[in-house]
Amino acid sequence: MPTIDVDYVEFEKLLGIKFDRDMTKVNSCLAFVKGEVKVFDEKEGLMSIEIKDSNRPDLWSIEGLVRALRGFLGLDEGLKNYTADKPIAALNVSPELRSIRPYIGCSIVKNVKLTDKIIRGLMHLQDKLDQTYGRNRRRTSIGLYDFSLLAPPFSYTVAKPSEIRFMPLGFNEKMSLEEILQKHPKGLEYGSILRGHSVYPILLDSERKVLSFPPIINSNDLGRINEDTKHLLIEVTGTAEETVLTTLKIVTLSLIDRGGKAYSTTIHYPHEKRKVVTPNFETRRMTLDVEYVNRLLGLQVTTKQIAGLLSKAGFDAEKTEKSNLVVRIPCYRVDVMHQIDLVEDVAIAYGYNNIRPSWRKLPTTGGLRPEQNLLSAAIDLMIGLGFQEILTYTMTNTENLFTKMNCKKEKTVEIANPKVQTLTCLRNWLLPSLIEFLSNNLSVDYPQRIFELGKITALDDKKETRTRDEEWLAAASSHPSAGFSEIKSALDAFFLNLNVGWQIKETKHPSFIDGRAGAIIISGKTAGILGEINPKVLTAWKIENPTIAFEVNMNMVVETKQAS
Repeated sequence: MPTIDVDYVEFEKLLGIKFDRDMTKVNSCLAFVKGEVKVFDEKEGLMSIEIKDSNRPDLWSIEGLVRALRGFLGLDEGLKNYTADKPIAALNVSPELRSIRPYIGCSIVKNVKLTDKIIRGLMHLQDKLDQTYGRNRRRTSIGLYDFSLLAPPFSYTVAKPSEIRFMPLGFNEKMSLEEILQKHPKGLEYGSILRGHSVYPILLDSERKVLSFPPIINSNDLGRINEDTKHLLIEVTGTAEETVLTTLKIVTLSLIDRGGKAYSTTIHYPHEKRKVVTPNFETRRMTLDVEYVNRLLGLQVTTKQIAGLLSKAGFDAEKTEKSNLVVRIPCYRVDVMHQIDLVEDVAIAYGYNNIRPSWRKLPTTGGLRPEQNLLSAAIDLMIGLGFQEILTYTMTNTENLFTKMNCKKEKTVEIANPKVQTLTCLRNWLLPSLIEFLSNNLSVDYPQRIFELGKITALDDKKETRTRDEEWLAAASSHPSAGFSEIKSALDAFFLNLNVGWQIKETKHPSFIDGRAGAIIISGKTAGILGEINPKVLTAWKIENPTIAFEVNMNMVVETKQAS
């Protein structure tokens, strides 16, 4: 969750409310935007505010925070309209940037009265957006410039590592792009973003003066702003166009709220035969079902009342013929994607404490699944037969499932980006987990008799998730005199006590010794396998003693019992 630093005096001034340095009152106010003061440095006059809604980058500045709070506090009403005058600059984008950093957005804000506090707030917003919303500048990065020093039109193009030299921000000597990546602190920090490219992005004006080396560093001559700066150029470059344009809007709106006047820039993409005018402050429209609001919140509020609550949250709403509402959503509310997002703002404006809690009318009585009694009995029977229950992970890896079990690899449910190489897929049978357990307990006294009743995941194209979970039971016994008759006797006793008829049919399986393996047949269907483990498997797992095992599909056992 993002934490922003806010100047306390500025906060009171912009909001128009005195809190007398009482953080309880401040937190009561910030609750409307899911904010909370974590630290208040009285000496510096700074509040560190944690914003618990990470989907609202418009709140990551003092201007955005105040904009939202003034509505909830009744100081402003409805949607605040923002406009940008017609373009006064143009920018051409090189097609060579397509595979590097293809998108850019620009705006010009004039007649801004900057102070040290405002500049620090802008830098804080820039850093917060770069690090979080911009994914450490990989997705977007922001640049601010003194527009009065620039000569449009601008060029967003590429340059070879040693082709261009300029003085980067914070340095007093000119450096090539390659040298910046090797020596400048920002080059060392963000240089990996451009690694592997033979050319780098560069932003120039019509006189070939360097504005910046995106996303690394601005020019020290043009990319430094101070209290004397009156007109600013804001640029945002990145790999995701929508994110670039959203970031540009958020920074531009903060300067408009400080009294600046915004002007547009025309971005030309000649290779795509299109142009984009930025920033775009157009609102969106969404239909809100009034009945849906009342049903979710347990209220009985009218369409007019909901429209009033939405007005507090910074929206405009008009009633339709069906008594629903058409809601105008401000350009900076990128978090509003569904009706439920509007319902949440209605609830906040109404006041969570004003909503009377009520007991759910749905029955909540729990109970065991019908098959659970039989599964519990199966566990008790296996313990009674002298086996010890173990519990293993449902996640494993293909080497354990197939290679070490002397089997051909099959399709399983695999993890796209596994964090641990030993846990890369879901198991599709239990026996490898038992054999692995035995291999980890070679120093324990023999005989070792273990079992597990657990879930396996099988592929099934007929299911919505294309998989199905099944309950299986596997058992293994390892000791010097282990043989087929022992495991068959154990399985026979198991089924006899469950009153389930079964048969054995000779079969072949690569994990078992030929002639020492049998298929478990229940109601004419193959329900599992039993036999003596193949020496190749034992060698792969470094198990020295003969080992016998069986594995049976308990879902089929349950179905047989229910049918009888």
